Amino acid sequence: MSGRGSRAVLLAPWLVTAGFFLLWEAACRALALPIYFLPPPSVVFEAAWQFRGALWRNGLVTLWTTLAGFGLAVGFGILLGLFVGWSRAIYAGLYPVMIGFNSIPKVAVVPVLVLWFGIGEVPAILTAFLISFFPIVVNVATGLATTEPEVEDVLRALGARKLDIMLKVGIPRSLPYFFGSLKVAITLAFVGAVVSETVAANAGLGHLMLTAQANFQVPLVFAGLLALAVLGIVMYALFALLERRMTGWAFRSGQAGAVAV
Repeated sequence: MSGRGSRAVLLAPWLVTAGFFLLWEAACRALALPIYFLPPPSVVFEAAWQFRGALWRNGLVTLWTTLAGFGLAVGFGILLGLFVGWSRAIYAGLYPVMIGFNSIPKVAVVPVLVLWFGIGEVPAILTAFLISFFPIVVNVATGLATTEPEVEDVLRALGARKLDIMLKVGIPRSLPYFFGSLKVAITLAFVGAVVSETVAANAGLGHLMLTAQANFQVPLVFAGLLALAVLGIVMYALFALLERRMTGWAFRSGQAGAVAV
């Protein structure tokens, strides 16, 4: 890629974001939309600066619960993914069960978690875990289960055991799937944590936005949404960088593509 093309790629996200905010601001001004309906970005940024302390404190709580739930999802997802991908029979048997579990709206599980663990950070951590482990399991299991039968036959003919095939071929082959799934899982973990915070928490950005909404502080609600977007983008970018560094060999182009579902 030429230097001019590289600069264009680097500047594109910033230019698109700036254009989005300018269009938002212009639309709010031109249509004379009331602040309680849709505040312009200038008012949102003003509220973010005014309540920067509260946003910072609650943002740290949300980040902590998200990363804690995400860490549990990574550990559990790897183990379950390896188990599900161990054989095609296990994959076929457990996959429908996982699909059914993932189809349950996680907001419906939050009251049960509150009943078990009370109001606080634990329901948020567990909700983040429940909503984010599925992509990891599916991608790890898919990477293992889709190993070419011809490769397995050749390795068995050379005396390799099932465990040897898994360690030498299956797991390395599933790494692009795994690291790609982390980008999806971390954003889902934020969703789970915030959903729980809006239902059963006394801190966090979800709780802050719920309180602001009850007090008709609409700009603060949008400031909380903006803070969540920034956190999500930063974490996504970190895991995208990790994916490029760990599995760059798996991609032909200079930009690693997403393989997660």
